[in-house]
Amino acid sequence: MENAALAIALNKDLQLELAEDISFGELKERLADYINHLINQDFQQLVMLLYRIDVSENKLRGLLNDKPNEDAGKMIAELIIERQLQKIKTRQAFKSNEKDSSEERW
Repeated sequence: MENAALAIALNKDLQLELAEDISFGELKERLADYINHLINQDFQQLVMLLYRIDVSENKLRGLLNDKPNEDAGKMIAELIIERQLQKIKTRQAFKSNEKDSSEERW
């Protein structure tokens, strides 16, 4: 379920075509490949995507500075996935709160 929600969110926010039944490992790998493509071909597009998804700039800079020899695409993909999962959990929490408080509505 969580992988499907994550694939849907990434498809929407990044215009990727990920199957909803994709494994987490494959999702992460495809996202890292896409990020590396943007790093090399369209860095401005990557910056706009990170801004739109709301990836923490400070967290990203810190991670890239701490691990300069690691694959930047994989590190950025992990931050994107982390942020998307936070959004999914927040939406689910608000949906359950709306159902619980439906009697209190006016």
